[in-house]
Amino acid sequence: MAELNSVVEKTIETIRKRSKKSRANYLERVAMMEADPDSNRVMIGCSNLAHVAAGATDDQADLLKGKKPHIGIITAYNDMLSAHQPYENFPPILRAAIRQAGGTAQVAAGVPAMCDGVTQGRPGMELSLASRDVIAMATAIGLSHGVYDAALCLGVCDKIVPGLVIGALSHGHVPVIMVPAGPMSSGLPNFEKAARRKAFARGEIGRKELLAAEVESYHGPGTCTFYGTANSNQMLMEVMGLHLPGAAFVHPHSDLRHALNVETGSRAVAISRRSKNPRPIGRMLDERSFVNAIVGLHATGGSTNHTLHLPAMAAAAGIELRWDDFADLSEVVPLLARIYPNGSADVNHFHAAGGLGFVLRELLTAGLLDGSAATVWGKSLVDYMVEPKLHANGVEFALAPENSLDMDTLRPLSQPHQPNGGLAILSGNLGRAVIKISAVDPTNHRITAPAIVFDNEADVKTAFNEGRLTGDIAVVVRLQGPKANGMPELHSLTPILSSLQQGGHAIMLITDGRMSGASGRVPAALHVTPEAIDGGAIGAICDGDMITLDVATGRLSVEADLSQRPQVKSNPFEGGFGRELFSNMREQAASAEAGGGINLLWRYQ
Repeated sequence: MAELNSVVEKTIETIRKRSKKSRANYLERVAMMEADPDSNRVMIGCSNLAHVAAGATDDQADLLKGKKPHIGIITAYNDMLSAHQPYENFPPILRAAIRQAGGTAQVAAGVPAMCDGVTQGRPGMELSLASRDVIAMATAIGLSHGVYDAALCLGVCDKIVPGLVIGALSHGHVPVIMVPAGPMSSGLPNFEKAARRKAFARGEIGRKELLAAEVESYHGPGTCTFYGTANSNQMLMEVMGLHLPGAAFVHPHSDLRHALNVETGSRAVAISRRSKNPRPIGRMLDERSFVNAIVGLHATGGSTNHTLHLPAMAAAAGIELRWDDFADLSEVVPLLARIYPNGSADVNHFHAAGGLGFVLRELLTAGLLDGSAATVWGKSLVDYMVEPKLHANGVEFALAPENSLDMDTLRPLSQPHQPNGGLAILSGNLGRAVIKISAVDPTNHRITAPAIVFDNEADVKTAFNEGRLTGDIAVVVRLQGPKANGMPELHSLTPILSSLQQGGHAIMLITDGRMSGASGRVPAALHVTPEAIDGGAIGAICDGDMITLDVATGRLSVEADLSQRPQVKSNPFEGGFGRELFSNMREQAASAEAGGGINLLWRYQ
């Protein structure tokens, strides 16, 4: 292994020093839970234990004896969300594997799992980010029974995986393995799908033709095949050592996926609290894990949503991540993968070209990942430079490929797609923002254009349909932050903005909302903070103000004196569709840089 890159090493140490008090307080809480009799089912009352075992059928006798490791399964199963449909059949497989390995298992809880693809541009999207914290709380409730020696968390998509991790960290004394489901098979190529969306936006095709294209794209069980937040989640879980190696992008109903599930069940027993090698998640995930996650995000051009989720997950472990950490690492981590929307390939093609095993091998051998970070499998992350293979006796792990099978999709460090990471941080008199640059043409890395201001995405669509979006423009959509309306994704604007850009105009988006992992060729300054409702400068922009976005200098600024301007600080609340139930969460939401939801860090300071 190469010596750890100096910037990576410095970033780890900076975060460690910054988080010294909060991390120590978190670990003190973990130690308290480890020592508490309520975390050991052998020591709970007879009535309590009887309730545990009552529904366990075949495992009832073993549960009552209390000698075998007991594994809790947290599942985000529903069969509306394609990525989670396969989870219907996972618990019986996991139970059988755990039983074979000398343990017992129960489904401890089900957590909600909404589909952002269904709610894009609709009222339900305002609940999307808040659902992460609901999932975290539901996970904590499932584990609150205090009878589990380890846990398996079944989840794939956008807010679900971060929510599961945050909830699991609230029971940091419990070892946890994340169980992916895998991507659907490839359908209509993503560029063709995007082209038909733009054609629909321009009125060139009708709804019937658009629907046919969408069905060709999203056609079966598994994760959507573009590299959005869901598939970025799977990359992160693997880089953070919470998956079995190579598990991220294996198809849901394949023999290999089945074998990986069996191996996962066995592994849960092997690292449980009753094992000789327990790996509690609260101790396992540390500063190294989260820096490795950011490195993986940059190297693969992952979702901007993780500039929200990673700080939120880290905070749950008493670790303070800042956007500056993302910016520092971006300078030394090259982009190795081009997966749609950053290229033409989907995740299946990426996986076939060498996948995460190849990426990890490249990054570890170059010292860009800290290989000493703890993992649920093997001794450390160094052991993740492998890929799973189907064997007569189950799964065996072979060294990952040394060479990419498709240089257009996946490249070695010696020939990267670009010398720096896929994400960048912008700052200036408009505040701070995140931009995904991996798919943005370098000619659009610097744009100066007049603002046209909107308070919601529906008005943007109306303006487009009325022909009011012309020439070079900075589309400003404000009052979309976590406190205003829950910070919805504005992904439904992508076809409109892309169509304008394709017409030869310099187009950018400026918003205190989100754009999802599918943000692509249009430069988009996202998560602008402070948000408008918090008095941020974005709330004082007027039509015609000249805005400059410059990736090279990290600049986001407006050529106007905003100090004398009135600011838009409130958004007329639209009730209905469940939104009123989340008013307290909106009022208490942290800034985008602190995760945009419940801020757990202060509890450890």
